[in-house]
Amino acid sequence: MRTIFLLLIVGTLASGQEKTWTTYRGNIQRTGNNDGMAGPANPAVLWFYKSEEHFVSAPVPVGDNIFFSTLGAFNRPRILTLPQKPTDPKMIKPVWEKSVPALKLPTVSSPAVVDNLIIFGEGMHQTDGASLYCFPAEGGYLMWQYSIPGTLVHLEGSPTVSGCKVYMCGGSAGVFCLDMDSLKIGDQTVKLSDVPKLQAQKWKELQAKYEEEKKKDPDFAIPPTEDQLLKPTPQLVWQVGKDKWHVDASVLVVGDKVLVTSAFLDKEKLGDRAVYCLDAETGKQIWRAPLGLNPWGGCSVQGDTVVVTTSSISYDPKNIEEAKGEIYAFSLKDGKEKWKKSVPGGVLGAAALTDEGAIFSCTDGKVRSFALVDGSRQMIYDAGAPLFASPAVVKGVAYVADLKGVVHAVDIKSGKEVWKLDLAKEPSLPGMNYGGIIVQGGKLYLGTTNLEKPFAGKPTAAICIGSK
Repeated sequence: MRTIFLLLIVGTLASGQEKTWTTYRGNIQRTGNNDGMAGPANPAVLWFYKSEEHFVSAPVPVGDNIFFSTLGAFNRPRILTLPQKPTDPKMIKPVWEKSVPALKLPTVSSPAVVDNLIIFGEGMHQTDGASLYCFPAEGGYLMWQYSIPGTLVHLEGSPTVSGCKVYMCGGSAGVFCLDMDSLKIGDQTVKLSDVPKLQAQKWKELQAKYEEEKKKDPDFAIPPTEDQLLKPTPQLVWQVGKDKWHVDASVLVVGDKVLVTSAFLDKEKLGDRAVYCLDAETGKQIWRAPLGLNPWGGCSVQGDTVVVTTSSISYDPKNIEEAKGEIYAFSLKDGKEKWKKSVPGGVLGAAALTDEGAIFSCTDGKVRSFALVDGSRQMIYDAGAPLFASPAVVKGVAYVADLKGVVHAVDIKSGKEVWKLDLAKEPSLPGMNYGGIIVQGGKLYLGTTNLEKPFAGKPTAAICIGSK
């Protein structure tokens, strides 16, 4: 099978932990957990990495580390990994990081991680044209880059990797599928496993040229930068919905099907509010189901049920009072609607699915669970503050972080509070959560953003919560 080639990249991670996070929130159920380990029973902040930049997207586990992306001043992009178990919790330092000129545009895309590859997109609504990047999981030189020009083209969601195929949303570029099995460098075709050696050779050449220039005129010699390296390009297999859809939510691959949710932009009068099911090999449409509101959170799947969350507003706290939402359940086979429910707030994050229920957070401050079979409400929990992000669910507990910097653990059957931790009090790190929590190795990981009041201008943090 062609997936074997992924095992050959660069080596293996030493930890032996689960090394794949192939899609948004870790799996097709969007639970934010893929190791089945329960979160802490007696929570405490084990460490935090303080910053003046904003952690907009959800973190992702990468071996012994956790991947974060940040949004800095003037939309400066930065990606970094932090150690899950730092030697000194009071002196956290990135294991590796990258910013400009290796990256060009703001990055709010949570990556897909497959063996030793990290794949993520760039761009936001206010930027045009974007690239999908692939780097080694332990840092290092660019493995490949795929660029798409165009107005309202941005890669905000997370890619999904299935075998050697990468599926990605592209804003007004619709959705596209790439093949990593072979790459192009100019007219030359190379294997993915050859790229590290080729990049090292290119860097050596750049360094040698720089040393020669220093000898000729040291005052004008410019050291090489990573954007001067080779830019291997994967093959485009298919692209669908260009200039017809607007796809910001992460795509989801289930077997031979690709689920895509498209929004309609009222201001630009562009897009189509609908969920599409496509053939994974060809991109051909299998079915389409219309939606009443925009599906910023995308799809979640359990068995034959596709759950789509929608909202009348996007990620803007100023519009929370007017927000409303709808939850849909469709048949994966043919797209027939199983049920639809309205809620008094926008649902911006994806639902986390169990065998029986769909758990989701809402801008009205509530966490709800609806039965997959008929949409009847199973439980409701009042967080007391608006919620933007998807819940993480493992071992019967949902973990959510609100816009006031409070982390909640909720029993998904009873809706009762298991515990609550106010980050504004301890360790005095107030901040909104946009990207959601992930649960890995029995610990919670999240980042904060202070782009809006009441915490605008205050420091942000990447945070690890574990047992006391």
